[in-house]
Amino acid sequence: MSVLPLVFTSGWASGINAYAVVLLLGIFGATGLTDEVPEALQRPDVLIVAGVLFLCEAVADKIPYVDSVWDSVHTVIRPIAGAVVGALLAGQNGSLPDLAAGAVGGSTALLSHLVKAGTRMAVNTSPEPFSNIALSTAEDLGVAGIISFAIFHPLAAAVIAGVLLLLGVVILVVLWRKIRRFRRRRAQRREEKRLAAAGVVRPPE
Repeated sequence: MSVLPLVFTSGWASGINAYAVVLLLGIFGATGLTDEVPEALQRPDVLIVAGVLFLCEAVADKIPYVDSVWDSVHTVIRPIAGAVVGALLAGQNGSLPDLAAGAVGGSTALLSHLVKAGTRMAVNTSPEPFSNIALSTAEDLGVAGIISFAIFHPLAAAVIAGVLLLLGVVILVVLWRKIRRFRRRRAQRREEKRLAAAGVVRPPE
């Protein structure tokens, strides 16, 4: 079977948490659960670095506004990780050119990253931190679940990843429309309060 479904799924997951993808794939390969993972991802030094960075992201990703800064830094890192993982998977399988696999993995990772980063910016407008923590935890569990599923059922996992990506884009558009309206109304109320405090009466429209 072509490795394309696994490349697509790993690209989607890399856009959310690239370190978790590298760590999980490396563990699955090192433990012999799959032959699809290249040796480069199974190296102990790669697994240690991925594990440490995963723990850093697990903390930073749950702190409001810190997560948005983290996402900004990873706007380049996550797509590159998705492209590299895709190319390595294709090279291991030999059924898809490395360049094409890198393009699929990188572009998918970039799109899912933009959805994640935009959604986090929207969630950060909420005054409480619990929605942020819940969303981050759901993302971590989702990445772990879909990568694990993709190892044994790559095509089905790719379909799920595609649906989640599409839903993420739709939710992001809806959230940003609501937030823009909310910000406009809040700015208008602040302006009305400022004018009232200054004794200025606005003419009727």
